Amino acid sequence: MNAAAVALARRWFEEVWNQRREATIDELLTPASICHAPGGELRGVESFRERVFLPFINAFPDLAVSVEGTVAEGDEVAVRWTARGTHAGPGLGSPATQRPILIRGMTWIRVGGGKLLEGWDCWNFRELIESLK
Repeated sequence: MNAAAVALARRWFEEVWNQRREATIDELLTPASICHAPGGELRGVESFRERVFLPFINAFPDLAVSVEGTVAEGDEVAVRWTARGTHAGPGLGSPATQRPILIRGMTWIRVGGGKLLEGWDCWNFRELIESLK
């Protein structure tokens, strides 16, 4: 197993999502980083920050992500995760509902040079949006 790739992936989930450390987004992504997300492809730091990070943190200010497991080979690491939070803020096209959410998903990440170069997210975005209506 590639321990460096796993450590980088765990750092991403812990610092970006749990600690809300925006500086980690700048540290671990590049202008050419690609995120293949349920809502479409994102490229670069600002695209991720504006279209994913800020909307989710605004909508779910108590969002917490648990890394449930990892598997790594070469320059790739797969992460199985669970996210929990409360829809307590504006964002994602819906006013706050105060409803709890639970999202289970997987992210497959390609790393290089201490950066996250490409990622594939797999979770049910549509189901989340429908649950907030």
